[in-house]
Amino acid sequence: MSDTKKHCKYVIKGLTEDGRKFRPSDWIDRISSMAATFGDSHRLVYSDLLHPELFEGQKCLIIDTELEIKNPNMFQYVMNFVKSNQLQMIEVCEIIEEKLGS
Repeated sequence: MSDTKKHCKYVIKGLTEDGRKFRPSDWIDRISSMAATFGDSHRLVYSDLLHPELFEGQKCLIIDTELEIKNPNMFQYVMNFVKSNQLQMIEVCEIIEEKLGS
């Protein structure tokens, strides 16, 4: 029996738990830029571990669970931000990942 660990991501929506739109509207870009770098083209390149992406037609913040291992302080900061602002969050694992980018 193999001991395989499923790969998951967190999808943070721009809505609070009670359904209100979270402000400021650019919060996803602000959070994503914390893990971004400037590429050779001198443009901001988002990390695969923390980046904006469409999910079910809505711009969301995607957090790869690997961020917790590779940068635990940043992972904790983002999770505290989500909790303190009561943002909607779902966990997406392997099979549902095909919805990312749609």
